[in-house]
Amino acid sequence: MLKKFSIKTDSRSQMIDVTRQVHDFVSTENIKEGAVVVYCPHTTAGITINENADPDVQRDMLRRFNEVYPWEHPLDRHFEGNTAAHMKASTVGSSQHVVITNGKLLLGTWQGIYFCEFDGPRTRTFYVKIL
Repeated sequence: MLKKFSIKTDSRSQMIDVTRQVHDFVSTENIKEGAVVVYCPHTTAGITINENADPDVQRDMLRRFNEVYPWEHPLDRHFEGNTAAHMKASTVGSSQHVVITNGKLLLGTWQGIYFCEFDGPRTRTFYVKIL
């Protein structure tokens, strides 16, 4: 079972909680045990699992990514000018696995699944594959 999701981002760097979409897909398919892979097919965006209780965590993470990978660097040669977005996406990674047990995603109390945009705003896609 595979589902393609469309997501519209509205800023250059953004973390969007997609936990509900993943959970709803698992519920709709009536999966009780297994795992899901959440995959991003873009080179300037990614998927991560992190805290979803305090929005300051996402703001702090995006700020720190910008500190580590500044948007403009005098030695960057990539003609599109988005080397920082590629670096951030590689750091976050393109996918995450989540265990399904008793019909629910096995996430920690404060965890959520995030689509991470680093070169927006854009219309993006991500996939959820049930294993």
